[in-house]
Amino acid sequence: MMLVSTLVCVGALLQLGAAKVQFLGMAISGGDFGCQIDGSCPTGSSQLPLSSFGMGGGDGEGQMKHFAQTNGMNMFRLPISWQFLVDNNLGGNLDAGNFGKFDKLVQTCLATGAYCMIDIHNFARWNGGIIGQGGPTDEQFVSLWRQLASKYANSEKMVFELMNEPHHLDVKIWAATCQKVVTAIREAGAVNQMILLPGSNFDSAATLVTPAGGAEELMALTNPDGTTDNLLLDVHKYLDNDNSGTHEECVTDNIEAFQQVADFLRKTGRKGLVSETGAPPNAPECMARFCAQNAFINRNSDVFVGLVGWAAGSFDTSYLLSMTPRKVNGRFENNALATECFIGTWRETPEDIKPGSGNVVSNSTTTSTTTSPSNASTSSTGSVTNTPTGSSTVTSTADSTITTGTERVTSSGTSSGTASEASPTTTEVLLTDPAAETGVGDSGGRTGGDGTVGSGVFPHGRPGYLASLLAMRINLGLGLR
Repeated sequence: MMLVSTLVCVGALLQLGAAKVQFLGMAISGGDFGCQIDGSCPTGSSQLPLSSFGMGGGDGEGQMKHFAQTNGMNMFRLPISWQFLVDNNLGGNLDAGNFGKFDKLVQTCLATGAYCMIDIHNFARWNGGIIGQGGPTDEQFVSLWRQLASKYANSEKMVFELMNEPHHLDVKIWAATCQKVVTAIREAGAVNQMILLPGSNFDSAATLVTPAGGAEELMALTNPDGTTDNLLLDVHKYLDNDNSGTHEECVTDNIEAFQQVADFLRKTGRKGLVSETGAPPNAPECMARFCAQNAFINRNSDVFVGLVGWAAGSFDTSYLLSMTPRKVNGRFENNALATECFIGTWRETPEDIKPGSGNVVSNSTTTSTTTSPSNASTSSTGSVTNTPTGSSTVTSTADSTITTGTERVTSSGTSSGTASEASPTTTEVLLTDPAAETGVGDSGGRTGGDGTVGSGVFPHGRPGYLASLLAMRINLGLGLR
């Protein structure tokens, strides 16, 4: 197994060439624990990773120092709930006590020299109501961000992710809401910070540039001066059959989905940032496909400026998608997935992009035309053409061929197969009936919690696979997974 995953990552590195994203980072989770897809976030479930300050949760301080100093990461995503920040007072001021705890995490992040991303983890909702669409008013949402922007106006390494994974909303109205927030942030004095603009359908790369995703509407947003500088498209994606990040099997490398987003960004002359993606660390097919995905994102760094993994922080190392480093003899050690497929596909390149270097200008012109599948000859303007010789063990293409031995897992269980099996092409089907959505009850999710640090069985707001199913993926030729 280890030989397979090592060869996979070596192949991905060969294909990477000289390209890599400017920002590599990790979610330092805990403030989001308890959040559901209906925007309910019990404040008592929050577990900010502040154990080094005697305040519970994971060792966020130690993890961020490790990732920054040992691995060169230069961005950390800090999920938090709206309810926690205002102590359940919708439209109210930031709560001194709760915000003070969150700010402790922010300042700890800034002390590493990295960029620090505020992620409001409410799915464009507050306790069931959609922002600006029957729930909280635009003014209440603007008030939250105006206060946060005022607090961090002088910290140019802050990044503002307006909302985690909106879903089931009118994208035109949502874009208008986001425009009000962008204007408020800039007018509060935060004029240079990056702002991430999230689309609907859980911000999925598979549907983001379709009418259901809203990318076109979001890319029409501007700063008060009419520019689009540092206004970036927010992108999320997982590798399992329903894009939930709750299954042990990975059925896609997402290259087709990210290619569509990259093409859209080049066409519009804009930039995007992949602020959430992850995979189970123990499955060989996940190693292969996660390596291939991240190598592809790095190759397309002309339009993708950053890549942030899910997750560390207060998650235990046993959590399904954990990239939480394990402490051994007083030192942190990363798991193989983080080392080989996340950090490895970024660090092992001829270029050395220093942490925190440069300012992102989203309306700058790009000329890169890298669109090749993973095992093809790739080229881009100003870079050397790479034609990797590949490996007889693993080859990754847009159709993702992967060798894992003589067995592969299918929708019906384990069956015998050939030594090389092509991963199926996937298509996402949207279920747009809001009545089908319950917002609670899905087990085994990535965020939210019951008070147990990193147990990995938290309800999570994602496309589900029960009555609340919001998005399905169909394996063409193999049926439903």
